[in-house]
Amino acid sequence: MPTDPRCDQRPPALALMGPTASGKTAFALWMAERLPVSLISVDSALVYRGMDIGSAKPDAATLTRFPHALVDIREPHQPYSAAEFANDARSAIDVALASGRIPLLVGGTGLYFRALLQGLSPMPESDPALRAQLADEAARHGWAHLHAELQQVDPKAAARIHVNDPQRISRALEVYRASGKPISVWQSGGGGAERLPVRLLRLVLAPADRAVLHQRIEQRLDQMLAEGFLDEVARLRHDPRLHADLPSIRAVGYRQAWQHLEGELDAASFRDQAIFATRQLAKRQLTWLRGDLAARRFDPATQMKELSLAVREFLGSTMPLDG
Repeated sequence: MPTDPRCDQRPPALALMGPTASGKTAFALWMAERLPVSLISVDSALVYRGMDIGSAKPDAATLTRFPHALVDIREPHQPYSAAEFANDARSAIDVALASGRIPLLVGGTGLYFRALLQGLSPMPESDPALRAQLADEAARHGWAHLHAELQQVDPKAAARIHVNDPQRISRALEVYRASGKPISVWQSGGGGAERLPVRLLRLVLAPADRAVLHQRIEQRLDQMLAEGFLDEVARLRHDPRLHADLPSIRAVGYRQAWQHLEGELDAASFRDQAIFATRQLAKRQLTWLRGDLAARRFDPATQMKELSLAVREFLGSTMPLDG
């Protein structure tokens, strides 16, 4: 039975969620100017050092003024799992509470939020032999062939895994072949996360008009390009430890920029595909967020006063948000 919030004596914390380009960072910084919050990033691209422009990472001056936990904690060639994030985020929450501050989780990586709030489902560990077998099949028949196989054995997973996502196709088929059970079934089990030491207000920033979000996505990409996004990716390509199949380089925008610099896409196609991929990411994020019935939703274009009021009411009148 859910805990009555009126009887919950845990300290408060905030989670600011939303699709990419919805204005989460700007509102988080606005709150950080007015409240004693500790910012904790929930973004799978911001963990990587040297991936700044294409991830819309706050600039160095902003990070100095408003430090974010879990930003710039890995090199792009280093793995970082959702389970590691959950452990690191819990530690960051503990640090914030110990210093008398309010944890403010901000980001749009649904898997990270699920790992922290719900736990991860146990499933078979990686099998190098099976993975090598799948890579050999892909070399002979193509990833589209393996995606079609996934469609047959696990249509739910195939529906959310793109045909050009070899890592996730491989993992889904590996789990199925190892266990005889679709990965979507494993993932639906839930891992039972340990209860957080805070009572959490979940806030979603999402434009009511999808066209507004699409326009913001396009404008943000053009701004990234003007700020030197392609130069950033060119520098990454000089690192011999990096390649196109790493999770960091497969991030939206980076994958398409890498392909462009490899000569696989011309400039116009790169821009079009980067915008399309970002819109698809936003669509997946919105689908996930619609399923979070505990979250309160606000349109950043028209409901910022209501959003700030919700925060003020949750935290209590002793911590007013003004300005």
